[in-house]
Amino acid sequence: MSKSLFKNKTVLITAGPTREAIDPVRYISNHSSGKMGYAIAEVFLQQGANVVLVSGPVNLQLQHPNLKLIPVITAFEMYLASQLHFQKIDIAVFAAAVADYKPAVICDTKIKKAGDELYIKLVKNRDIAFEFGEVKQINQLSIGFALETNDEMKHAIEKLQHKNFDMVVLNSMNDAGATFEHETNKVTILKKGSSVHRFPVKHKAEVATDIVMEAGSIILQKQFCTVERTS
Repeated sequence: MSKSLFKNKTVLITAGPTREAIDPVRYISNHSSGKMGYAIAEVFLQQGANVVLVSGPVNLQLQHPNLKLIPVITAFEMYLASQLHFQKIDIAVFAAAVADYKPAVICDTKIKKAGDELYIKLVKNRDIAFEFGEVKQINQLSIGFALETNDEMKHAIEKLQHKNFDMVVLNSMNDAGATFEHETNKVTILKKGSSVHRFPVKHKAEVATDIVMEAGSIILQKQFCTVERTS
């Protein structure tokens, strides 16, 4: 992978979980550690890119002169922070585990235990990756993640098409040593044009390198196609 391929490119990366408050002491979230997103950010930085990392609450640190770290809590905060950069980025990597739904009403005070059942109405959050796919330009690259528990390939292909991704990184909860709470991951990378690459279990730093290399191959392909059209 040529370092010059990403030098001075601007990369937006979302990472970690989001939290949706129920009341002042409770929230809806997930098990995401943010390790995969941060590892991808580190590889892009090593390749000379400028990285905007929009991060949910994690116990991770990353420092670099070319890094702009934007901490957020909720899915809407992540959307707003990301949306500000949509027009000026070259690559978007949507690695965050964003809550699909949030409570319709956040209670001002702690909900007290009363009765045998409690119902919380949920409403849909903005889909950050879909929103970017709606405005993405031909020179921009969009990479998404699909964490699945069943019909993995079917759901990943649907995401690739529905969200206008150039590439989807699929991982399954059924694979040992993968997904949340592991230092390793096992991914399958799908690209537009039915290209599928399956990788073995690797440390997340190695997986991040694979993802960045695959992104680089798409950029090279786009450059080649542009030259072909103009020659």
